[in-house]
Amino acid sequence: MRKKWLPGALSVALGVGLAGCGGSGHNGQASDPTAPQAPALKVVSTMPADGATDVLNTAEVSATFDQSIDTATLKNANFSVNCPADAEPFGSVVYDDATRKATFVRITESPTNLPQSEVAEPMQAGVTCTATITTGVKGSDGAALAANFEWTFSTVTDTAFLDEGKRIFRFDTFGDETTWTDTLRMNEVIQTAVDPTTALAVGLKVDAEALPQAVVDGIVDKSISLTDPQTTLALISLDAVVGIKGTVTTAADGKMTLTRVGITCALCHSTVDNSFDHGIGKRLDGWPNRDLDPGFIISLSPALTAEQRAVYKSWGPGFYDPRFNIDGLNGPQVITPAYGLQNIHKIIATGDGDDLAYWNRYVGVTQMGGHGNFTDARVGAGIDITNGTDDLITAKLPALQAYQLSIAAPPAPAGSFDTAAATRGKALFEGKAGCSTCHSGPEFTDANERLHSPSEVASEPEAPGVTSYASRTATRMYRTAPLKGAWQHPPYFHNGSADTLVDVVNRYNAKQSLGLTGPEVEDVAQYVKSL
Repeated sequence: MRKKWLPGALSVALGVGLAGCGGSGHNGQASDPTAPQAPALKVVSTMPADGATDVLNTAEVSATFDQSIDTATLKNANFSVNCPADAEPFGSVVYDDATRKATFVRITESPTNLPQSEVAEPMQAGVTCTATITTGVKGSDGAALAANFEWTFSTVTDTAFLDEGKRIFRFDTFGDETTWTDTLRMNEVIQTAVDPTTALAVGLKVDAEALPQAVVDGIVDKSISLTDPQTTLALISLDAVVGIKGTVTTAADGKMTLTRVGITCALCHSTVDNSFDHGIGKRLDGWPNRDLDPGFIISLSPALTAEQRAVYKSWGPGFYDPRFNIDGLNGPQVITPAYGLQNIHKIIATGDGDDLAYWNRYVGVTQMGGHGNFTDARVGAGIDITNGTDDLITAKLPALQAYQLSIAAPPAPAGSFDTAAATRGKALFEGKAGCSTCHSGPEFTDANERLHSPSEVASEPEAPGVTSYASRTATRMYRTAPLKGAWQHPPYFHNGSADTLVDVVNRYNAKQSLGLTGPEVEDVAQYVKSL
């Protein structure tokens, strides 16, 4: 569970609507000792039951009372769930007066998070949780609990929930076939011009584990052609092309046609381990596909103008501009990792949203062309985009986010860095270089506490003629990048302007006058490489 900003009072809902906890009910009123005393408030049942074990970490946590509740008293200090018991609580309370049930919902109203992208998060798994309702909760007639009510339960991972998130990440298009087929006509391009050799050349990857043995044998003995688009269609029909989802029909003569095609999250945020051949292997979800040339792929669409085609072709492998179709400016960014994000707010480089679900919705609607709505008045003149008449995104955001947050950053391979240099670099990182001032805590980022102005970062100013990327976003600032797994994804900075970690350290050494010597720069780079 991610540590999250906690508001002064939790939201309370009557029925299904959320509203503020304003008002004081009967709290603070002077009592009349001669007046009849209301019977004590009682909790008649809880979910989970006290002492329950193996509770799924997505399970409902609720308490049912013997009488109606004064909703103004359902505040964060009065109903909390801590997983484990010493963790900081977060969440909101939904109250249904018809059933007298208060349900703790794992959603926190963060300062910059948009309500449409708030999703309930699973509890931490493998711990004992403590739920507490205090005597501060009052019945509608002022009755209070005789004492604080507390119950405990232990949690396990809801593997089915994570599996659903994995399925969404790998195979769900959110209905974006209407963009990639009906508008861009990429199905026509693929079935006529994209053979496997071409597909691999532009960075598309093949999941070797999705290949039947007969296909594996055919590739090895060259009886299956890798220069025939029909082979690409066969691979798509097997769900073997990472990030591509298509509908393939076969005529009586055996010729295949790609009637519909769409893309998934995995297109940009998965690669393979090349265990079979270059570009063919086991999936590595969350790893950025820096070989992928999305701009070139999009430029093949017959629906584009010459001017649009030129912009897309200019990006190059590993780069994508998620704002170009919004503001018309050209400033591609590196494709980012989708791993190592647990416990980190401000998921993207500029910290536009507090939950990963914010960016999943943004990309799903505005970039992939999925069916649903994305609204954010903070970006440019404001964004309000709706695709389709059905919402194929919102219900999938919780599981998708949970799966992505479960993907750990890959540790540096043994022998890939100089251990002695990394030890020296750690001392410099935390001392003379001052890196830990911003790259702080176990996640090596201060993103949970603050963002930074463009003048503070070494990735700006941008290249000549390129508009500041921050100026095109909601915050107009930058997040400190987490460093775990940094060895895996050069080039660095949001714009890829540093080819190596040594280049990164040199950039800050010059900008901030750190006074690091050449060997010291190398040592700091080796330490970051080891994370």
